[in-house]
Amino acid sequence: MTIYEMKATFGKLEHSTLTLRPGLNVIEAPNEWGTSTWCAFLVAMLYGIDTRERTTLDALADKEHYMPWSGSPMSGRIDLGWNGKDITIERTSRGRSIFGIFRAYETATGLDIPELTAENCGQMLLGVEKNVFLRSGFIKLTDLPVKQDEQLRRRLNALVTTGDETGASDALADKLHDLKNQCRANRAKGLIPKAEAQRQELQDKLSQIERLRAQCHTIRARQQALSEENEALQNHQAALAYAQASDCAQKAQSAKLHLVNLTEQVNQLEVSCAQLELPAKLQENLSKLQSLREAREALQMRAQMRPVLPNAPQIPPAFRGYTADEALAQARADSAQYEKLCNDWKKPTLVPLLCGIAGVLLGAVLAQFSFGMIAALLIVAGIMVGAFGFYLYRSGCAKNAQIGQQIEKLHLRYQGISPDRWIALAEEYQKEQSGYDQQILQYNQTGADLQMQLQDINEKMQILTEGASWVQKEQQWKDALDQHKALSDARAQKQSAEQLLDSLGAQREMPCAPAYPDTLTYTPQQTAQLLAEVQAELTQAGKMLANYEGQMGALGVEQTLKEQLEAVNNRLARLEETFEALELAENMLQEASNALQRRFAPRISRRTQELFGKMTKSRYDRLILGEDLSLSAGAQGEDTLHGTMWRSDGTADQLYLALRLAVAEELTPHAPLVLDDALVRFDDTRLASALDILQESAESKQVIVFTCQSRERALMENRS
Repeated sequence: MTIYEMKATFGKLEHSTLTLRPGLNVIEAPNEWGTSTWCAFLVAMLYGIDTRERTTLDALADKEHYMPWSGSPMSGRIDLGWNGKDITIERTSRGRSIFGIFRAYETATGLDIPELTAENCGQMLLGVEKNVFLRSGFIKLTDLPVKQDEQLRRRLNALVTTGDETGASDALADKLHDLKNQCRANRAKGLIPKAEAQRQELQDKLSQIERLRAQCHTIRARQQALSEENEALQNHQAALAYAQASDCAQKAQSAKLHLVNLTEQVNQLEVSCAQLELPAKLQENLSKLQSLREAREALQMRAQMRPVLPNAPQIPPAFRGYTADEALAQARADSAQYEKLCNDWKKPTLVPLLCGIAGVLLGAVLAQFSFGMIAALLIVAGIMVGAFGFYLYRSGCAKNAQIGQQIEKLHLRYQGISPDRWIALAEEYQKEQSGYDQQILQYNQTGADLQMQLQDINEKMQILTEGASWVQKEQQWKDALDQHKALSDARAQKQSAEQLLDSLGAQREMPCAPAYPDTLTYTPQQTAQLLAEVQAELTQAGKMLANYEGQMGALGVEQTLKEQLEAVNNRLARLEETFEALELAENMLQEASNALQRRFAPRISRRTQELFGKMTKSRYDRLILGEDLSLSAGAQGEDTLHGTMWRSDGTADQLYLALRLAVAEELTPHAPLVLDDALVRFDDTRLASALDILQESAESKQVIVFTCQSRERALMENRS
């Protein structure tokens, strides 16, 4: 397959076109030009976009990442050659179908190609699945190490070891795996888990019956103990009531004496508090004083914590000698002049000159066929038109040179800053200077405000304390509040004493003595609580006993459950034997598959070693490829092999590039080879060797190299 042209409205690309040619294409572009976007566009055009992918904390989903910045629908087109025909594939978006509207047709005739669909386009054109293409023929700097996956493993195993892609062994392995899953897929699925669940259910029922029988026996014993405890607590409750009535008279006499003392204390406190301010007023004064103190301390703290004066902003070199407003005006004038100069610059045309030459040549041809007059007129006209065209071309070149000098002068003033940043630079300078002036004004204003607020608070404190020390005044108010509180507490105690005396005077008749001697020591509250708990537990025990007996009946007959358990155990034993046989067959098939898979490593290793040797001038003479596609290499003079983590970043990139190229030769021999900044960390010597290898690959397939540096182009030009 060979790509001729790609047109994209995709991410930052808006109706953008990229033209390619057969063989090696080196596309040099700066960062943020869109090389990675073009690569993502190519993959999306071939394999579509997975709309089920969701954005995570680490990465954006492609449907959001490459949504056109302009808001236009995502769309694209690729003109390419495939199977000896020039064809075009197109993808567009409609509604929620992102890149889902697909069409493939012959470029010249417009006839549809029915065998190409949105789902199989990449598989048909490249011959491999998306994951295989991304791990073989699509090489990015960040993805140079080759990661193993199931599709890549099957491709390498099938193509390199047997040359067959039917996957018969994998189909047999899948069949064995399915049979195993029928027996046991996981803990919950399969015949064995179902039989185990049935066995467990029967065992649980039998265990529940035994447990319920034991619990019923325990509950009956507990009911007997609770009945005896209930009788003892009722006797203890009667004994407590009899003893309480006996000492009630003594407590009444003590309560009368205590009430007399409290009445005298209340009278004394009322006399002393009559000379004081009311508690509400005292509390209000204390609250005001506290608020004023806190406000003064806060202002003093703010005054101590004030920041230092800010530094004046730095003047950009392009605006030295200008005020902020003058700098903005100058930047706008320079930007307008630059835009005018760019608009005035036009590429000189060679059309009139070429037309004149064509006329002279046509006249010369006609002169050979005896059209003398017409030929002479054409030659004269061609000479005149050509002279006029030459004049126009020279004039355009001179004008462009003059414009270029003026543009260069503007660039020197701004020292390499992009023209679209001139006005923004001046505006930033103006904004910083304005902010600085505002900060100075605000700093001075804040100091004056703090001093004024502090003075106002001091005056309010003097008024509140009537010129006295606020410390003394505060203590005086607190002492007065304590006097009022003591009076309030004494009145409350007097009221409680009166209520106690009233309750003692309202005692009922003497209760009956207990039925038999009492040996318990609980308080009346504890006795009432324990009695309620015992009676509640007796009621609950009766309910539980009835519930357990009902559960035993619902579980079934114990003998029938035992017979069912024996039948399930016999069936489970047969299933376990079948599962072990299937597992043994699957393991043997896997061992055979692994043995076959190991055969591809030497073949890939030899080609990787050959390519890596070309890149490093045969410095590394040994290389081993692991089953997981990890690489270890040894240089001349080294006794042991080392993995890529022991090598420099550039050497590791070269090692993995060699592996990628070897895998691509096996799996995608005719698909385009795409490299996105994959050669950035190569030194000049190894970069030249890598380009030689890519040039050799370009003889049999299209190679597309995206790069953000100019070394590749320079090396290619030196060779030509």
